[in-house]
Order: sequence, then structure tokens, then C-alpha cells
Amino acid sequence: MEPHRMLQTAGDFRQYYVGKHVTQLPKPALILDKAKMYRHCQSLLDAVEYLGVDFRAHVKTHKTLEGVRLQAGEANKEVRLVASTVAEIEFLRPLVREFIESGRPVNILYGIPLPPSQVDRLAAIARQLGRGTISVMIDHTSQLSHVARFAEQAAFPAGVYLKVDTGYHRAGLPPSGLNKDDLVSKLMSLDNQGTINFIGLYSHSSLSYNDSTAEQAMANLKGELSGCLDALEENARLFPSDREITISIGASPQVTSIENLLGAEGNLSEGAQSLKQALRNAVTGMQCGFRTRLELHAGVYSVLDVQQLSTNSRAHFGDYEDEIAVSVMAEVCSLYIDGERQQPEALLAVGVLGLGREPCAAYEGWGIVDRDAYSPNSPHPDRRLIVKRVSQEHSIVSWGLVNGHGDEDSQQPIPLQVGQTVRIYPNHSCITGALYGWYYVVDSSQHPEQVIDVWERANGWKMPIAN
Repeated sequence: MEPHRMLQTAGDFRQYYVGKHVTQLPKPALILDKAKMYRHCQSLLDAVEYLGVDFRAHVKTHKTLEGVRLQAGEANKEVRLVASTVAEIEFLRPLVREFIESGRPVNILYGIPLPPSQVDRLAAIARQLGRGTISVMIDHTSQLSHVARFAEQAAFPAGVYLKVDTGYHRAGLPPSGLNKDDLVSKLMSLDNQGTINFIGLYSHSSLSYNDSTAEQAMANLKGELSGCLDALEENARLFPSDREITISIGASPQVTSIENLLGAEGNLSEGAQSLKQALRNAVTGMQCGFRTRLELHAGVYSVLDVQQLSTNSRAHFGDYEDEIAVSVMAEVCSLYIDGERQQPEALLAVGVLGLGREPCAAYEGWGIVDRDAYSPNSPHPDRRLIVKRVSQEHSIVSWGLVNGHGDEDSQQPIPLQVGQTVRIYPNHSCITGALYGWYYVVDSSQHPEQVIDVWERANGWKMPIAN
């Protein structure tokens, strides 16, 4: 029975839905498996610990306080985060204060080159949280006035990364053009004056999203590191030689590929050995005459999705049901399985506004249906039901070709029922999550179908309320 009053907050939803079966939720519903998320976060924390590198967790995928706790881990270490919106950073303030009060230094990086409209809000957050808590990135000389204004308003400088384009071409300057319009020279002058705190070079390269093997992902991570070192070498005369310079690189497929390095040295592939040596050099050696510190960053690794699994960046990835922590529960509205169409199809009550419309190279669809909906007695069949077509609020499910398998089954009956609830794994968890205000949380290590909590998301670009 649905509640008789409007539920408005995560607390309201928590009070009403905790303990219920996922099929009892209002649908479409966004589900997050805490056990899977914990496993992914912890395995990457173990890998960076083993390799002796720093890690900066991107919060843009889940945008929750509880998810940040899992990404930060329980060790009493510095917490490094990166966020895509100032609203996310504002939302995180209570948790950041908690970390700081417990003795864990925190630094949050605003994840795009600093626009002027965000300076006031970032400076206000920095004043509340303290010196060293906020960093920004720049790739244009006009942004220098923005970081100077930040220092005036916060009464201390922001940490600053120079954004390097290592081939992805979304933001940043190429290594050979990093000093465009004397950007590096002017930046270091501001650093000498105490107006900024120069940290290092930052690259985000999602070229690995097109990978399909662990070797490719590892090669992409090594290539991104090489690009940043090229930028450092080509502009070496402009950086102070007595400073430790952080090299921050990453995207989830190539960063999670470091988990392939944890085996015995003699069992590593040539590519894995080469990457391990490159990472070791960046941590322990002098690079281009500078002491360097290596920082990896990633975000969607924490929950994964169909796109991430298609990269095969880790040697021991399981199947979609085993690994993906985010899913959408939706109802079957109707069936067309008696010759009405060229192949059997089902109509679902969820569309673009509940799944997103991010393509994936592994197959032709917009989401993959959990096998439990149609094949409980066949744990690993080649055939897959996929979301093949999407409208605004509805979609069509049929048999699809996934990773080269299943096309021969396209005319087989679809074993779904009208009114049935199915679970869909999205192509891109970041986009799908943004379409909902909260996650219904389950724990597959205990009861995978029972809601144990509700986590609120920091969606949108909320502005502070004026007094």
C-alpha cells in the first residue's frame, strides 16, 4: 500500500520503504547494492596501497555521503575527492567536517577549469572548511583572475592543477602548448606571491572507454602518465626545481587496470610489468629533474555499469549480475509475442528519462535485463534480453546480440509476464543515477532483494538560499 502523504526527503522514504522487497517500490526505482560497491571501492583502495600511489575518488557517479564513505575507506588517511559540480561539494560539507574532526585531512577538487560564476560559492565553502580543503584546475590565462579572486574571498589560496590534454580532447592543453600565452609562467608568479598553491598536472583521459582488454587499459594508463611527464619535461624551466609536483591521471577503466598488477611479479604480462615499472618510477624516482607524486583518480569504478564491464579492464571481472551495483527496477506493461512484430518484444514502463541514452560498444542496446527475470535455471546462457529501443518514458525489450552472442535466439519467445518487475543494468551509471533523487539500497551479501537504506543524491546545480 502506498503512503497517504507526499514523501519528500530521503528520511521519509527510509521510514516507509526500509524492509520492503524491491518489487514493492514505486517504479521505476534506482537500486544500489552496497555490498558490491564496498567490494569495488575496497579492491581499488587495496591496489593503490600496494602500489604506493595516491588516490582521488570522483563522487560524480553516485553523489552521496554514504558512497564517499566507502570510497574514502576506514583507514586514518587523507581524503582526496573530485566533484563535477559545486552543489556536490556543498552537499558533502557535513561529511568533510566529520573527516577533518577525526584527524583526516580533506581536499576536494572542482573538476572542470574554473568558471567565474563558481568562485564565490567555492570560496565560501573553503572559508567554512579551512585552508587546503579546496582545489581547482585551470587551462587558460583568463582563469588566473578567478583563482586570484578566490584567494581574496577565502583569505587563503586554492590548490591549483594545470589541466593537460593527453589525447582525449575534452579539456586541457597539450604538453607542447601548456605554456600558451605564458600560462605556466604567470601561474608560477602567482604561486610565488602566495595567491595560489600550485599542486601539479592533471589529466583525465577516457580513451580507455573504447578498450576491450586489460592490456589496452593498462597501456592507456601508461600513455596518460607519459603525456603528463612530456608536459613537465617540455616546460621544465618554468617550474621550481625544489617543489614536489603531483601528476594526477585517470579514468575508471585504466585506473582499475592496476588491480591486474597485484599478482606475483613473474606471472605479470609484459604490459603489466611495463606499467608497474612506470608507476614505480613516478613514485620513487626523479622525473624530468623533479620529485613527483603520483595520484590516480576514478569515479564510476565504485558501482560499474555495462560500459565499464565491456572494457574488460580487469582480468577477473564477473558477469553483469555479479559486478554492477546500480540497476533500475521497471515493470512490464505489455507483450508482443504472437507474431504481431518481426520478433518478440516487451514494453517496459521506463525510458530515456529513467535509463539515459548512453551507447555502449559491446552491443546495440540501452540496458541489459537481469537473467533472474527470465532464466533462473540457466546461470550463463549466451542469449540476453536487452533494452533495444527507448522513448521518453517507455522502452522495448527483445533478444539482442551482446559481445558477439545471442543473435540466433532473436525469434525465441520472451519469457516475461505483463506486470512483472525486471531489473535493468544501465550502460552508464553516472547518467542513470542523475535521473533519480535517491537510491534504494540493498545488500546482496545478506538479502539482495530487501531495502536496507535510502541514500539521497546531490543532483542538479542547487544555489544557496539567500538570507
